[in-house]
This record gives sequence, structure tokens and C-alpha cells, in this order.
Amino acid sequence: RVLHGGRISLIVGFVAAFVNLIIGVLYGGISGYVGGSVDNIMMRIVDVISSIPTLLYVILLMVILGSGMMPIIVALSITYWLSMARLVRGQVLGLKEQEFILAAQTLGASTKRIMMRHLIPNIMGPIMVSLTMQIPNAIFTEAFLSFVGLGVSAPQASWGSLCNDALLGFMSYPHLLFFPAAAISITMLAFNLFSDGLRDALDPKQRK
Repeated sequence: RVLHGGRISLIVGFVAAFVNLIIGVLYGGISGYVGGSVDNIMMRIVDVISSIPTLLYVILLMVILGSGMMPIIVALSITYWLSMARLVRGQVLGLKEQEFILAAQTLGASTKRIMMRHLIPNIMGPIMVSLTMQIPNAIFTEAFLSFVGLGVSAPQASWGSLCNDALLGFMSYPHLLFFPAAAISITMLAFNLFSDGLRDALDPKQRK
């Protein structure tokens, strides 16, 4: 059941990271490149969405969709791209005044081409580091929601629900809590170490 629960937790983490990458990069890139009132309006939308707790999204979606993995995936998809959008916006604001962007604009390159061929490839380093940091955060969020009873339910298993089930017999059978908790800890540690190594590999100045 620990291995089976790992499939649920990893699916949630990778789906949230994929949605985070797609929506966050496009939204933040457009906001930073266009600028002006468009940038101001788009960022206020981000502020409004981020002001609502993820737990409230999950509860509302469980009322609509029912309990299970899908409400958690949808809730994380709604909220987890916000930090990526802010990161990409800041990077694009710093790059769009560079000479190679001005040269592309002078040659008549479209906004889509400038975004896809010039801006996004030059900020892939911070994007990938942030992406790998979001995966363990999503896994931990899913485990917490399942632990408090807002995630997957029996007969499905996740690391959070296994920890919750093990609390009743913790004094007699401590191994039932140890193995799912260890799986969460090792997975989060592995992704955090991977993101640190990826940051060093993509930015040589970090090694000095």
C-alpha cells in the first residue's frame, strides 16, 4: 500500500508541476512582455487568486466533484502556477530591454516568436529550478490533505491517508506510521537535493 500510495502522490505532484509550467510561463511571460496596464491587471488577478487558501479550493471542489484525487489535482492546478508566473514575469521584465530583444523587434519578429524563441529559452534555468521545487511541495500538500481526510479515500491509498490510518494503532504498530512518513520525507529530500544540484548546474556562479 505504501508503493501504491506513492503512485497517487507522485501523479499529483507531476500533474501540478506540469500545469504550473504551462500556465505560469505563458501567463507570466505575457504579463512581463506586454507591460503597462495589462501587466497591472494580470498581476492583480494573481493577487486575488493567491489570497484564497488552497484548502478552501479543495473543500469547494469536493462539494462539486466529490472526494478523490481529481479535486486535489484541480485545486493545485488553480493555485500552484502563481509563483511561477511571478518568477517568469520578473525575468522577462529584465530581459525585454536587452539588445537582442530590441533587434528582434526591429526585424519585425512577432510577439509569439520573441516569446518562444528568445525570452523563454533564456530563462529556462530559473524555470526548471522552480519547477523541481514545486513537485515536493505538491506532494506534501496532497499528503496533508489526505491526512486530514480531504484527499483520496478507501480503497485508494496515499501516503497521507496511510499516516492517518496508522495513528489509531501507533503505540502498538509504529511501523505502520513509519513507512509512509519515511516515504514522504525521502521523496521530498530527493527532489530538494535534485533542485539544488540543478540550480548549480544551470548557474555556474552558484558553485563559487
